[in-house]
Amino acid sequence: MSVAGTLLSSSAVAYSFARLSWPGRDLFFKLLLATMMVPGAVTLMPQFLIFRNLGWVDTLKPLWVPAFFAGAFNVFLLRQFFASIPEELSDAARVDGASEWGILTKVVVPLAKPAIAAVALFSFLGAWNDFFGPLLYLIENQDLWTIAIGLNEFKGLHHVEANLQMAASVMFMIPAIILFFSAQKVFIEGVTLTGVKG
Repeated sequence: MSVAGTLLSSSAVAYSFARLSWPGRDLFFKLLLATMMVPGAVTLMPQFLIFRNLGWVDTLKPLWVPAFFAGAFNVFLLRQFFASIPEELSDAARVDGASEWGILTKVVVPLAKPAIAAVALFSFLGAWNDFFGPLLYLIENQDLWTIAIGLNEFKGLHHVEANLQMAASVMFMIPAIILFFSAQKVFIEGVTLTGVKG
């Protein structure tokens, strides 16, 4: 859900900043980039209180709902790539009667697969390796523990047996390694081409 939310929200917001003209667009983009300078510790307590008041503690919602509100880094990455796609393609789609949503989903997104793959990989690895979020929101509900928390608990049970700890750590890393190597070409292309016009 985190990956899906990140891709959906970041693509839509990045398209708005890259392709649409609206009053205050550049100012809002600068404000969005400025949020990258706010440390996560500053928003930690208010965010926890909001989720607690919504009754979402001990559920998975605090781990994936924020992904549906686009993050500044992903928006910046996708915006730069979307801006490099020729505007003539969007104009041709408009002449054919496509809406802005249709242009995004049928023209821009297929051409931006490298950048979208990079964002998807960053999002997956961030969610997969997240320890603090699940520890904060899921610690009372063992049925929902993520692998990161489970690995830490396993380490506590087998603190002397290094061979078991290493085996568990390798099993924890295998999905991320497989995903990276299976999408390595697209991932590297997305990182190297993002922001390059021409």
